[in-house]
Amino acid sequence: MQAVRQDPLLGSSETFNSFLRRAQQETQQVPTEEVSLEVLLSNGQKVLVNVLTSDQTEDVLEAVAAKLDLPDDLIGYFSLFLVREKEDGTFSFVRKLQEFELPYVSVTSLRSQEYKIVLRKSYWDSAYDDDVMENRVGLNLLYAQTVSDIERGWILVTKEQHRQLKSLQEKVSKKEFLRLAQTLRHYGYLRFDACVADFPEKDCPVVVSAGNSELSLQLRLPGQQLREGSFRVTRMRCWRVTSSVPLPSGGTSSPGRGRGEVRLELAFEYLMSKDRLQWVTITSPQAIMMSICLQSMVDELMVKKSGGSIRKMLRRRVGGTLRRSDSQQAVKSPPLLESPDASRESMVKLSSKLSAVSLRGIGSPSTDASASDVHGNFAFEGIGDEDL
Repeated sequence: MQAVRQDPLLGSSETFNSFLRRAQQETQQVPTEEVSLEVLLSNGQKVLVNVLTSDQTEDVLEAVAAKLDLPDDLIGYFSLFLVREKEDGTFSFVRKLQEFELPYVSVTSLRSQEYKIVLRKSYWDSAYDDDVMENRVGLNLLYAQTVSDIERGWILVTKEQHRQLKSLQEKVSKKEFLRLAQTLRHYGYLRFDACVADFPEKDCPVVVSAGNSELSLQLRLPGQQLREGSFRVTRMRCWRVTSSVPLPSGGTSSPGRGRGEVRLELAFEYLMSKDRLQWVTITSPQAIMMSICLQSMVDELMVKKSGGSIRKMLRRRVGGTLRRSDSQQAVKSPPLLESPDASRESMVKLSSKLSAVSLRGIGSPSTDASASDVHGNFAFEGIGDEDL
């Protein structure tokens, strides 16, 4: 098991976050003033909150919660994400906004209307849904997110399951709707844009989803139907994100000649079978977001293993109180599910045993990254062949 190297600056997180907040604000030359910030819910509903340009992520999250009348003790179950809205209206997740970030500065500094801030649940284990569903606003937020995920094809639904879900919608049985949705494949997963992996063969087009303590790779091998391979986070010994800038064609750069875009790769060392570790590499502009998802899944597993709770202790301000909104906004109920998309194919598992899959020899990724770039996994578990 490999330990994660800790930065000594993180020993005083408040001081460190304050430093980063000031650095971001000064770099973008944004004065401190009150502004209106638009935050979207998963169903596209807009929530407009009044914040300061110097407000950090938690400040904005609290403002959104106050606007929606979400109780203070449920704020920690949700997070803010920076997304890019694509031409078809769907969202491509860029990253989860970190505690030290200034959301207003982060989104406006990109100088593009494509970038938005979205509120979405922040946990992976569906068992925590019970805490959120006990509250009316929390229930409505989960319901709206789940309906949206089904409509965009993130949650895999058969025609019969779709019929049952629509029937529960018609009866306005939101809790029963969510209970059924929890049994569906990829419930609560975050899906990324199409990318490339070296599993099960080099330059294989895949669609990656993160959730339920795993990375899922959907792929189509030549002459075969859509298939899926799953990598459990507890079998990843470590992972890292590397970046490179490809040279122009010809192999050399010349003055005045532009270089290519940054190429990002997520590589993880996976326990394929007892005593056999193998590197798997995913090439994607969203590699950093994938890494953040892996780390949050590990953190959640460790908290659960220690008997702790994911409820966050909210940081109180000097005044000792949270800002409450003068006006509140209800979460709109999404429309009934549309008929299932006939073009969506059913998937079959690549294999119940990854070791049975025909894998190409995958060498270790380039070793020019320093040791501090490697994320050790405290949730890594040794296994035997019978566990695969």
